[in-house]
Amino acid sequence: MSENNHTDGLFTIELTGRIDSGNAAEVETDILSRLNGQNVKAIVLDASALDYISSAGLRVILRLKKTWKDLTIENVNPDIYETLEMTGFTEMMTVKKAYRVVSVEGCEVIGEGFNGKVYRIDKDNVVKTYKNADALAEIQHEREVARLALILGVPTAISYDVVRVGDSYGSVFELLNAKSFSKLLAKEPDRYEFCVREYVQMLRKIHSITVPQGKLPSVKEKVLKQVTRTAEQLPKELGEKLVSLVRAVPESDHMIHGDYHTKNIVLCGDEVLLIDMDTLSVGHPIFELFRMYNAFVGYSEYDPEIVLNFQGYPAETARRFWHDSLSAYLGTTDEARIKDVEDKVRCVSYGNLIDWITRHPTGDEAKDEATRALWKSELVELLGRLDSLEFDLPGEEAFDPDRLELDALSENLDRVLDFVNERLEGADCPPKTQMQINIAIEEIFVNIAHYAYAPGTGRMSLTVKLSGDPLEATFIFVDRGKPYDPLKKEDPDITLSAEERQIGGLGIFMTKKIMDRMDYAYRDGQNILTLVKKL
Repeated sequence: MSENNHTDGLFTIELTGRIDSGNAAEVETDILSRLNGQNVKAIVLDASALDYISSAGLRVILRLKKTWKDLTIENVNPDIYETLEMTGFTEMMTVKKAYRVVSVEGCEVIGEGFNGKVYRIDKDNVVKTYKNADALAEIQHEREVARLALILGVPTAISYDVVRVGDSYGSVFELLNAKSFSKLLAKEPDRYEFCVREYVQMLRKIHSITVPQGKLPSVKEKVLKQVTRTAEQLPKELGEKLVSLVRAVPESDHMIHGDYHTKNIVLCGDEVLLIDMDTLSVGHPIFELFRMYNAFVGYSEYDPEIVLNFQGYPAETARRFWHDSLSAYLGTTDEARIKDVEDKVRCVSYGNLIDWITRHPTGDEAKDEATRALWKSELVELLGRLDSLEFDLPGEEAFDPDRLELDALSENLDRVLDFVNERLEGADCPPKTQMQINIAIEEIFVNIAHYAYAPGTGRMSLTVKLSGDPLEATFIFVDRGKPYDPLKKEDPDITLSAEERQIGGLGIFMTKKIMDRMDYAYRDGQNILTLVKKL
């Protein structure tokens, strides 16, 4: 047993080696002699060097506990912890396990969030480190909300171990060969469209989840506090308007990640996972979107190098990714609509950023002031013309991962085929069948794009469902264009010579031949065309 240390009535006593029937009495006498005459308010037994303890040693601890109610045992190795747990000591007093030490020196950073970083420590495992030195409560919270998210349908990883990393703690996850989307965008630019699609699909999944009451905190109150502090730096009328606009945002019980950017989405094998779950909450999607804007644009609006240093790709890529993700999330390529929503998002963003830089100065006073001035000018301009932060959200059906909604424009054909092929490949569709389906899908989509809304444009959706035994694929096209039943179109006479044949009509004919079944209905102002193909 080593010397005890004490501060303000808190005594730390180090237990070493073995405590058994042969030396328990001696150990107890030694401890009591050290405490005799001292102003003892609390005792910490440091068991980091304790190798063995018998029932005799446990009785010593129990007698100490009876005298000093505030007694804690720390740094307990797994074997001794099991003994203490088996005998009920973990219920009678605070017992803290020892944590193995992990070094992240030289390790690759694969993710980063507001509260910490994620490092790869070997090919199978990563560790999330926390900025807060006393992070055990944060770790416990994140493990609980990650389990909740997994139960509710969000693909994520659950920590299986807690370790010491430097002066703080870390959570260890098994993420085999995982790559963040930031890494993909920086090193594999040809996967840009894949990243946008999967990023938005995950975002829609999160926002589609209704969280049981009381399971996650509301994000709105936190944002209100931030913009209220920012309001004090604005002209009184504009400050009051900012707070009023945020307060008017409707409450929601739908899930919000809270730190949703490309370092927190990882590709693990063929599976896309969401990490860094400690910011999970509930609220309106604008409270998600404004943090996304911050990550891709806001923080680096004055200094573009910030996003390069943080995400690993240049500001041009970040801004493009933000725009394309917002477009896909809203289900529109209408730039006026995208800008309208973006302006509302930016209003909350600047309200948050001004408060953030006020409370987290970088040390470069001139740069901080210039950054704050830029954000303030943008916010003042927005407050001068915005009367609401509300916007139309995609309908519930838009969150269906098997449903794609987009503008019926020929240039969107690749998005449609990618969407279809992703699902066919997941079902191990034979290449020949997949090619035939692609021909049919192209014919129908291009037909809608050219004629449904001519001379204008409009929206359409495609739903892909795989079911049955043997497996069959169902493709449902819906548009609100002019009523048109392609099944009534007369088949071309393919026996005629080239000189006698009329141009056109082959697309619908080929689709009929390729598909096993086609059905058409016009309901509620919508053309509904269903194609079925056995796989």
